[in-house]
Amino acid sequence: MLFNTYAFIFLFLPLSLVGFFQLAKLSHAWAAGWLAAASLLFYGWWNPVYVGLLMASILGNYSFGWWIAKAQDQRRRHRLLTLAIVLDLLLLAYFKYANFFLQSLGEVAGTHLGLQEIVLPLGISFFTFTQIAFLVDTYQGKVKEFNFVHYTLFVTYFPHLIAGPVLHHKEMMPQFSHAATYRFSYKNLAVGLSIFTIGLFKKVLLADNIAFYVPLAFDAPAAGVQLTFVEAWGGALCYALQLYFDFSGYSDMAIGISRMFGVVLPLNFHSPYKAVNIIEFWRRWHMTLSRFLRDYLYFPLGGNRKGKARRYVNLAATMLLGGLWHGAGWNFVIWGGLHGIYLSINHGWHALRRTFGQDPAVALSRPMHLLSGLITFLAVTIAWVFFRASDLHTAVAILESMLGFHGITIPDNWFTHIPALYAWLDARHAFAPGNGLATGGMINWIWILLLIVWLGPNTQTIMQNFRPALDAPHLAARTLLLWRPNFLAALFIWGLLFVALINLSQQSTFLYFQF
Repeated sequence: MLFNTYAFIFLFLPLSLVGFFQLAKLSHAWAAGWLAAASLLFYGWWNPVYVGLLMASILGNYSFGWWIAKAQDQRRRHRLLTLAIVLDLLLLAYFKYANFFLQSLGEVAGTHLGLQEIVLPLGISFFTFTQIAFLVDTYQGKVKEFNFVHYTLFVTYFPHLIAGPVLHHKEMMPQFSHAATYRFSYKNLAVGLSIFTIGLFKKVLLADNIAFYVPLAFDAPAAGVQLTFVEAWGGALCYALQLYFDFSGYSDMAIGISRMFGVVLPLNFHSPYKAVNIIEFWRRWHMTLSRFLRDYLYFPLGGNRKGKARRYVNLAATMLLGGLWHGAGWNFVIWGGLHGIYLSINHGWHALRRTFGQDPAVALSRPMHLLSGLITFLAVTIAWVFFRASDLHTAVAILESMLGFHGITIPDNWFTHIPALYAWLDARHAFAPGNGLATGGMINWIWILLLIVWLGPNTQTIMQNFRPALDAPHLAARTLLLWRPNFLAALFIWGLLFVALINLSQQSTFLYFQF
């Protein structure tokens, strides 16, 4: 089931809310069980067969967690943890990577290897990582409660189940134990509905509309079309913005839905395109995944504790595996590798500045801030080409055009309404025939959405007075859109909701569903 459907908004969500709070008057355990059952129904709406797989994963990891907690011998605890994580990763590897590895091996061996088509269960990466975090936290003595209903709810909780955030046991279990969670609150409903509406608007009106232009560019190389410089950059920027508003919208909707139930989720998206370096970008983009990779991969590899050279190796390894987590393909590996290189360069630059007595934490001057932000954004956009391209040939073809290998020209139908400028550019051979892909609609969507990204307030800023998420940064930003519980705010939110609802006929899945 998708958040951006009439069935979810007008049927599933209201029934889930009413059932939860009505049952909570009788028993908190029944209410938690109801929400867990609703979450399983939400998951099974896509394919009921995989509900069994999800429950088997939950039962297995819960059992291992209980055994780890009860084991007195440290060696036994470590063996149980290792076995449980290996089983989790084997399950993930089979569904997500088996055909990729067999096909890659077949290419090396010059033969065809592969299994029959394997349907990737929705959310398998997220519920696997969530449970690995639970196992490690249990091993470290951070988990104190082993209520099976609460654990099932922790894993299956439908606002986060399909595309994150990746949750920590210690963040969620105390909330499911609080009596206040089970009491209906008009404040939580108003705040949650407002955050949900902002996210729905981002998805339906912004991400889905600019998405029209993305396949025009990314499908062109396979059709034998050589993109021009402007068309290649236009396609790459459209995808960068589609992914931004799609994931930002999902993150808002997940937080908003959860808030209606009185449960506060961790922040997962915080204006990453405003980052002034790639380190900051990863502190703002898919924040809970970045936290997971840092805590359960980068630190166990040694982090920065084993020398500078090892630090960069650990960064590269972490990002390569992070890229592979996003998808089974060499394009994802390259995307992760690029970000590993970016992070290594960024950390190296900071180290160099320290040797000259400069503190990288000191705020940059306004011109340097803008320049650093632009360089970071362009580097991220170039890497997104590998993320979106269907194969390496397509990615290379688009990047060649973006880097000017086929000339840097302007479509010959531009600036015709400004004769003097057109004549000046034409005299310098700046024009060339295009493929008709860099349309006025594409260009307008790009500059409008870039203005929203760079100058507009994010959801945390709008809702800053009402604790929109766990660990949300303390903000004192001034904005005309600051949410308050009054008539004007209600009118604004209902206006956004109305516009989004009348456009739901253009339903599309969230991009992170495929990962």
